[in-house]
Amino acid sequence: MSKSLKKIKINKVVLNNRVIVGPMCQYSSSNGSPSKWHYGHLQSLAQSNAGMVMMESTAVSAKGRITKKDLTLINKKNEKDLKELVSYIKSFCNVPIGIQLSHSGRKGSAKIPWIKSNTSLNKKEGKWETFAPSSIKRDKNWPLPKEMSQKDINLVVKQFKDSAKRANRSGFDCLEIHMAHGYLLHQFFSPISNKRQDLYGGNLENRCRFLIKICTEVRKIWPKNKILSARVTGDDCLPDGIKINDCIYLVKALKKIGIDMVCVTSGGILPKTNIVFKTAYQAHLAKKVKLKTKVLTRTSGLITNLSQVNRLIDNNYADFVSIARKFINEPTWLINDIKKTKNKMNISNPYLRCF
Repeated sequence: MSKSLKKIKINKVVLNNRVIVGPMCQYSSSNGSPSKWHYGHLQSLAQSNAGMVMMESTAVSAKGRITKKDLTLINKKNEKDLKELVSYIKSFCNVPIGIQLSHSGRKGSAKIPWIKSNTSLNKKEGKWETFAPSSIKRDKNWPLPKEMSQKDINLVVKQFKDSAKRANRSGFDCLEIHMAHGYLLHQFFSPISNKRQDLYGGNLENRCRFLIKICTEVRKIWPKNKILSARVTGDDCLPDGIKINDCIYLVKALKKIGIDMVCVTSGGILPKTNIVFKTAYQAHLAKKVKLKTKVLTRTSGLITNLSQVNRLIDNNYADFVSIARKFINEPTWLINDIKKTKNKMNISNPYLRCF
Protein backbone atom coordinates (compact mmCIF):
# COMPACT_ATOMS: atom_id res chain seq x y z
CA MET A 1 0.00 0.00 0.00
CA SER A 2 1.23 3.48 -0.82
CA LYS A 3 2.27 5.66 2.12
CA SER A 4 -0.30 8.15 0.88
CA LEU A 5 -3.17 6.04 2.28
CA LYS A 6 -1.63 5.31 5.66
CA LYS A 7 -2.68 7.19 8.76
CA ILE A 8 -0.27 9.76 10.11
CA LYS A 9 -0.24 11.57 13.44
CA ILE A 10 1.10 15.10 13.73
CA ASN A 11 1.33 15.98 17.39
CA LYS A 12 -2.13 14.79 18.53
CA VAL A 13 -3.93 15.33 15.21
CA VAL A 14 -4.58 12.15 13.22
CA LEU A 15 -4.94 12.31 9.42
CA ASN A 16 -6.40 9.20 7.78
CA ASN A 17 -4.34 9.77 4.63
CA ARG A 18 -1.92 12.23 3.02
CA VAL A 19 -4.40 13.98 0.71
CA ILE A 20 -5.38 17.43 1.96
CA VAL A 21 -8.15 19.61 0.55
CA GLY A 22 -6.45 22.86 -0.40
CA PRO A 23 -7.85 26.24 0.70
CA MET A 24 -10.14 27.90 -1.82
CA CYS A 25 -11.33 31.50 -1.41
CA GLN A 26 -15.11 31.63 -1.81
CA TYR A 27 -15.65 35.41 -1.54
CA SER A 28 -19.02 34.65 0.05
CA SER A 29 -18.80 35.87 3.64
CA SER A 30 -21.42 37.84 5.55
CA ASN A 31 -19.64 40.69 7.35
CA GLY A 32 -16.52 38.54 7.48
CA SER A 33 -18.31 35.52 8.94
CA PRO A 34 -19.18 32.28 7.14
CA SER A 35 -22.49 32.33 5.28
CA LYS A 36 -24.90 29.49 4.48
CA TRP A 37 -22.78 28.91 1.37
CA HIS A 38 -19.82 27.85 3.53
CA TYR A 39 -21.89 25.18 5.29
CA GLY A 40 -22.76 23.37 2.07
CA HIS A 41 -19.34 23.95 0.56
CA LEU A 42 -17.40 22.60 3.54
CA GLN A 43 -19.78 19.74 4.26
CA SER A 44 -19.09 18.37 0.79
CA LEU A 45 -15.33 18.76 1.25
CA ALA A 46 -15.40 17.15 4.69
CA GLN A 47 -17.13 14.08 3.23
CA SER A 48 -14.55 13.72 0.45
CA ASN A 49 -12.45 11.21 2.44
CA ALA A 50 -9.45 13.57 2.46
CA GLY A 51 -7.05 13.42 5.40
CA MET A 52 -7.61 17.08 6.30
CA VAL A 53 -9.60 20.04 5.00
CA MET A 54 -7.94 23.45 4.84
CA MET A 55 -10.45 26.28 4.97
CA GLU A 56 -9.96 29.36 2.85
CA SER A 57 -7.59 32.23 3.46
CA THR A 58 -9.01 34.33 6.31
CA ALA A 59 -7.93 37.92 6.94
CA VAL A 60 -6.48 39.12 10.25
CA SER A 61 -7.85 42.64 9.76
CA ALA A 62 -10.37 44.52 7.62
CA LYS A 63 -7.53 46.11 5.65
CA GLY A 64 -5.99 42.69 5.23
CA ARG A 65 -8.88 41.42 3.11
CA ILE A 66 -8.52 40.74 -0.59
CA THR A 67 -12.15 41.69 -1.27
CA LYS A 68 -15.13 42.92 0.74
CA LYS A 69 -16.47 39.35 0.83
CA ASP A 70 -13.43 37.68 2.41
CA LEU A 71 -13.69 35.79 5.66
CA THR A 72 -12.13 37.58 8.63
CA LEU A 73 -11.28 36.46 12.16
CA ILE A 74 -11.08 39.80 13.91
CA ASN A 75 -13.93 39.98 16.43
CA LYS A 76 -16.15 37.91 18.74
CA LYS A 77 -18.84 37.52 16.07
CA ASN A 78 -16.39 36.05 13.54
CA GLU A 79 -15.03 33.73 16.22
CA LYS A 80 -18.47 32.57 17.35
CA ASP A 81 -19.67 31.97 13.79
CA LEU A 82 -16.56 30.01 12.82
CA LYS A 83 -16.83 27.93 15.98
CA GLU A 84 -20.41 27.04 15.04
CA LEU A 85 -19.29 26.07 11.52
CA VAL A 86 -16.46 23.86 12.82
CA SER A 87 -18.80 22.22 15.34
CA TYR A 88 -21.34 21.56 12.59
CA ILE A 89 -18.76 19.80 10.40
CA LYS A 90 -17.35 17.81 13.32
CA SER A 91 -20.86 16.64 14.24
CA PHE A 92 -21.00 14.34 11.21
CA CYS A 93 -17.39 13.96 10.10
CA ASN A 94 -14.34 13.92 12.36
CA VAL A 95 -11.91 15.15 9.72
CA PRO A 96 -9.23 17.59 10.93
CA ILE A 97 -9.96 21.14 9.81
CA GLY A 98 -7.36 23.84 9.23
CA ILE A 99 -7.61 27.58 8.66
CA GLN A 100 -5.27 29.86 6.75
CA LEU A 101 -4.56 33.29 8.23
CA SER A 102 -3.42 36.00 5.86
CA HIS A 103 -3.03 39.69 5.14
CA SER A 104 -3.45 40.84 1.54
CA GLY A 105 -1.15 43.89 1.70
CA ARG A 106 -1.04 45.64 -1.68
CA LYS A 107 -3.16 42.85 -3.18
CA GLY A 108 -6.19 44.01 -1.17
CA SER A 109 -9.12 46.29 -1.98
CA ALA A 110 -9.83 44.16 -5.05
CA LYS A 111 -13.00 43.31 -6.93
CA ILE A 112 -14.48 39.85 -6.55
CA PRO A 113 -12.79 37.80 -9.29
CA TRP A 114 -15.95 36.65 -11.07
CA ILE A 115 -17.00 40.30 -11.38
CA LYS A 116 -13.61 41.40 -12.71
CA SER A 117 -10.36 39.64 -11.93
CA ASN A 118 -7.06 41.36 -11.14
CA THR A 119 -8.78 44.74 -10.69
CA SER A 120 -8.87 47.07 -7.70
CA LEU A 121 -11.95 48.79 -6.31
CA ASN A 122 -12.64 52.44 -7.07
CA LYS A 123 -13.83 55.08 -4.63
CA LYS A 124 -17.53 54.52 -5.33
CA GLU A 125 -17.10 50.79 -4.75
CA GLY A 126 -15.63 51.39 -1.29
CA LYS A 127 -11.91 50.99 -1.82
CA TRP A 128 -9.57 51.15 1.16
CA GLU A 129 -5.95 52.16 1.58
CA THR A 130 -3.56 49.25 1.18
CA PHE A 131 -0.05 48.98 2.50
CA ALA A 132 3.10 47.04 1.72
CA PRO A 133 6.79 46.83 2.64
CA SER A 134 7.54 49.40 -0.06
CA SER A 135 5.36 51.85 -1.95
CA ILE A 136 5.33 49.83 -5.18
CA LYS A 137 2.23 49.04 -7.22
CA ARG A 138 1.24 45.41 -7.72
CA ASP A 139 0.56 46.19 -11.38
CA LYS A 140 0.21 49.34 -13.50
CA ASN A 141 -3.56 49.61 -12.94
CA TRP A 142 -3.37 49.08 -9.17
CA PRO A 143 -3.16 51.84 -6.54
CA LEU A 144 0.08 52.85 -4.86
CA PRO A 145 0.23 51.20 -1.41
CA LYS A 146 1.48 52.97 1.69
CA GLU A 147 4.93 51.90 2.91
CA MET A 148 4.53 50.32 6.32
CA SER A 149 6.01 52.00 9.40
CA GLN A 150 7.36 50.12 12.43
CA LYS A 151 4.05 50.86 14.13
CA ASP A 152 2.17 49.28 11.22
CA ILE A 153 4.41 46.22 11.37
CA ASN A 154 3.87 45.79 15.12
CA LEU A 155 0.12 46.09 14.65
CA VAL A 156 0.01 43.36 11.99
CA VAL A 157 2.07 41.04 14.22
CA LYS A 158 -0.49 41.56 16.97
CA GLN A 159 -3.37 40.98 14.54
CA PHE A 160 -1.96 37.61 13.45
CA LYS A 161 -1.50 36.61 17.08
CA ASP A 162 -5.02 37.72 18.06
CA SER A 163 -6.59 35.88 15.11
CA ALA A 164 -4.60 32.76 15.99
CA LYS A 165 -6.05 32.86 19.51
CA ARG A 166 -9.53 33.10 18.01
CA ALA A 167 -8.80 30.23 15.61
CA ASN A 168 -7.81 28.03 18.53
CA ARG A 169 -10.96 28.88 20.48
CA SER A 170 -13.00 28.20 17.33
CA GLY A 171 -11.81 24.59 17.33
CA PHE A 172 -9.47 24.40 14.34
CA ASP A 173 -6.94 21.56 14.32
CA CYS A 174 -4.41 23.29 12.07
CA LEU A 175 -3.35 26.89 11.63
CA GLU A 176 -1.51 27.93 8.49
CA ILE A 177 0.21 31.29 8.16
CA HIS A 178 0.02 32.45 4.54
CA MET A 179 3.44 33.67 3.41
CA ALA A 180 2.92 33.23 -0.34
CA HIS A 181 0.72 34.08 -3.36
CA GLY A 182 1.62 37.75 -3.43
CA TYR A 183 0.11 38.61 -0.05
CA LEU A 184 1.75 40.86 2.55
CA LEU A 185 4.22 38.39 4.05
CA HIS A 186 5.31 37.31 0.57
CA GLN A 187 5.73 40.99 -0.32
CA PHE A 188 8.24 41.35 2.53
CA PHE A 189 10.05 38.14 1.54
CA SER A 190 10.44 38.95 -2.16
CA PRO A 191 13.11 41.39 -3.39
CA ILE A 192 10.72 42.35 -6.19
CA SER A 193 8.31 44.05 -3.79
CA ASN A 194 10.59 44.82 -0.84
CA LYS A 195 13.01 47.71 -1.40
CA ARG A 196 13.25 48.82 2.23
CA GLN A 197 16.46 50.19 3.71
CA ASP A 198 15.79 49.22 7.33
CA LEU A 199 15.89 45.94 9.30
CA TYR A 200 13.02 44.56 7.21
CA GLY A 201 14.61 44.98 3.79
CA GLY A 202 17.73 44.35 1.78
CA ASN A 203 19.39 41.03 2.52
CA LEU A 204 17.59 37.71 2.95
CA GLU A 205 17.79 37.73 6.74
CA ASN A 206 16.07 41.11 6.88
CA ARG A 207 13.41 40.16 4.34
CA CYS A 208 12.52 37.14 6.49
CA ARG A 209 12.41 39.13 9.74
CA PHE A 210 8.71 40.11 9.61
CA LEU A 211 7.63 36.56 8.69
CA ILE A 212 9.69 35.04 11.50
CA LYS A 213 8.41 37.61 13.98
CA ILE A 214 4.80 36.69 13.21
CA CYS A 215 5.47 32.97 13.36
CA THR A 216 7.33 33.36 16.67
CA GLU A 217 4.40 35.19 18.28
CA VAL A 218 1.83 32.73 16.92
CA ARG A 219 3.93 29.76 18.11
CA LYS A 220 3.78 31.14 21.68
CA ILE A 221 0.00 30.79 21.82
CA TRP A 222 -0.85 28.03 19.32
CA PRO A 223 -1.22 24.68 21.20
CA LYS A 224 1.63 22.20 20.74
CA ASN A 225 -0.88 19.34 20.34
CA LYS A 226 -2.28 20.94 17.16
CA ILE A 227 -0.61 21.61 13.78
CA LEU A 228 1.17 24.85 12.93
CA SER A 229 1.87 25.27 9.23
CA ALA A 230 3.08 27.93 6.80
CA ARG A 231 2.51 28.38 3.09
CA VAL A 232 5.80 29.51 1.59
CA THR A 233 7.14 30.54 -1.81
CA GLY A 234 9.78 28.30 -3.37
CA ASP A 235 10.27 30.39 -6.50
CA ASP A 236 8.92 33.76 -7.69
CA CYS A 237 9.43 32.50 -11.27
CA LEU A 238 10.96 35.85 -12.17
CA PRO A 239 14.64 36.73 -12.84
CA ASP A 240 15.15 38.92 -9.76
CA GLY A 241 12.78 37.10 -7.42
CA ILE A 242 12.90 34.45 -4.71
CA LYS A 243 14.77 31.24 -5.52
CA ILE A 244 14.55 27.84 -3.83
CA ASN A 245 17.58 28.45 -1.59
CA ASP A 246 15.84 31.53 -0.17
CA CYS A 247 12.84 29.37 0.70
CA ILE A 248 15.05 26.73 2.32
CA TYR A 249 16.65 29.45 4.47
CA LEU A 250 13.19 30.64 5.58
CA VAL A 251 11.89 27.14 6.34
CA LYS A 252 14.99 26.31 8.41
CA ALA A 253 14.30 29.45 10.46
CA LEU A 254 10.64 28.48 10.85
CA LYS A 255 11.70 24.98 11.94
CA LYS A 256 13.74 26.50 14.80
CA ILE A 257 10.62 28.33 15.94
CA GLY A 258 8.62 25.09 15.95
CA ILE A 259 6.67 24.96 12.68
CA ASP A 260 5.22 21.50 11.97
CA MET A 261 4.58 21.69 8.23
CA VAL A 262 5.10 23.87 5.16
CA CYS A 263 3.22 23.98 1.87
CA VAL A 264 5.62 25.01 -0.90
CA THR A 265 4.14 27.01 -3.76
CA SER A 266 5.40 29.43 -6.43
CA GLY A 267 4.68 32.63 -8.35
CA GLY A 268 2.07 35.19 -7.30
CA ILE A 269 4.17 38.25 -6.49
CA LEU A 270 3.02 39.80 -9.79
CA PRO A 271 -0.16 38.97 -11.76
CA LYS A 272 1.94 37.35 -14.48
CA THR A 273 5.14 35.35 -13.97
CA ASN A 274 7.13 32.76 -15.91
CA ILE A 275 5.46 29.70 -14.38
CA VAL A 276 5.11 26.75 -16.75
CA PHE A 277 1.92 24.95 -15.76
CA LYS A 278 2.00 21.16 -15.97
CA THR A 279 1.13 18.20 -13.75
CA ALA A 280 2.66 18.61 -10.27
CA TYR A 281 4.66 21.62 -11.51
CA GLN A 282 5.66 22.66 -7.97
CA ALA A 283 6.63 19.23 -6.63
CA HIS A 284 10.35 19.67 -7.38
CA LEU A 285 10.38 22.69 -5.06
CA ALA A 286 8.73 20.76 -2.23
CA LYS A 287 11.22 17.91 -2.68
CA LYS A 288 14.20 20.24 -2.25
CA VAL A 289 12.68 21.85 0.85
CA LYS A 290 11.86 18.45 2.34
CA LEU A 291 15.36 17.13 1.68
CA LYS A 292 17.21 20.18 3.01
CA THR A 293 15.07 20.99 6.06
CA LYS A 294 13.49 17.68 7.20
CA VAL A 295 10.24 19.56 7.81
CA LEU A 296 6.94 17.89 6.88
CA THR A 297 6.25 19.23 3.40
CA ARG A 298 3.15 19.60 1.25
CA THR A 299 2.91 20.19 -2.48
CA SER A 300 0.11 21.25 -4.81
CA GLY A 301 -0.53 22.22 -8.42
CA LEU A 302 -2.42 20.35 -11.15
CA ILE A 303 -2.49 17.04 -9.26
CA THR A 304 -5.73 15.27 -10.12
CA ASN A 305 -5.70 11.58 -9.19
CA LEU A 306 -4.48 9.10 -6.59
CA SER A 307 -1.84 7.60 -8.88
CA GLN A 308 -0.12 10.98 -9.09
CA VAL A 309 -0.42 11.40 -5.31
CA ASN A 310 1.11 7.96 -4.72
CA ARG A 311 4.03 8.71 -7.02
CA LEU A 312 4.80 11.99 -5.29
CA ILE A 313 4.53 10.60 -1.76
CA ASP A 314 6.32 7.31 -2.40
CA ASN A 315 9.18 9.02 -4.25
CA ASN A 316 9.67 11.52 -1.42
CA TYR A 317 8.68 14.64 -3.30
CA ALA A 318 6.45 15.58 -0.37
CA ASP A 319 4.80 14.19 2.75
CA PHE A 320 1.35 15.48 1.77
CA VAL A 321 -0.42 16.53 -1.39
CA SER A 322 -2.88 19.42 -1.45
CA ILE A 323 -5.67 19.29 -4.05
CA ALA A 324 -8.40 21.89 -4.43
CA ARG A 325 -10.40 22.37 -7.65
CA LYS A 326 -10.70 18.64 -8.31
CA PHE A 327 -12.81 18.29 -5.16
CA ILE A 328 -15.28 20.83 -6.56
CA ASN A 329 -15.66 19.53 -10.11
CA GLU A 330 -15.62 15.86 -9.04
CA PRO A 331 -16.46 15.63 -5.30
CA THR A 332 -16.20 11.82 -4.99
CA TRP A 333 -13.01 11.30 -7.02
CA LEU A 334 -10.89 10.34 -4.01
CA ILE A 335 -13.48 7.87 -2.71
CA ASN A 336 -13.65 6.24 -6.12
CA ASP A 337 -9.86 6.09 -6.45
CA ILE A 338 -9.41 4.63 -2.95
CA LYS A 339 -12.16 2.08 -3.59
CA LYS A 340 -10.04 0.60 -6.41
CA THR A 341 -7.27 -0.09 -3.88
CA LYS A 342 -9.69 -1.89 -1.49
CA ASN A 343 -8.52 0.24 1.42
CA LYS A 344 -10.90 1.25 4.18
CA MET A 345 -12.78 4.54 3.81
CA ASN A 346 -14.85 6.73 6.08
CA ILE A 347 -18.06 7.06 4.09
CA SER A 348 -21.07 8.60 5.83
CA ASN A 349 -23.67 5.94 6.61
CA PRO A 350 -26.44 7.39 4.42
CA TYR A 351 -24.07 7.21 1.44
CA LEU A 352 -22.63 3.73 2.05
CA ARG A 353 -24.90 2.04 -0.52
CA CYS A 354 -23.76 4.51 -3.19
CA PHE A 355 -20.23 3.11 -3.21
